[in-house]
Amino acid sequence: MDTLIPLLTGDGQIAGLVGAIAFYVKGHSDGAAKAKNTSLKDWIASTEEQLEMHREANAAEREAAGMSDDETQKEAMKRAKR
Repeated sequence: MDTLIPLLTGDGQIAGLVGAIAFYVKGHSDGAAKAKNTSLKDWIASTEEQLEMHREANAAEREAAGMSDDETQKEAMKRAKR
């Protein structure tokens, strides 16, 4: 312990090295958190888009339930062209 204290307080090289390592580790973990946050945002956006597509499909299915086969075919062709 007698040799450790002068190394930490004397020249400051060891303390600087410890500080640099701490900043590197902190920056690395922040980068991973940002990447995870970005991927979560992308996942949420794609999930919301899928939900909207399902809503539109359900609405189209409800409309088609009361149509004849010919009317359903015409409506499907209109939607396929969009």
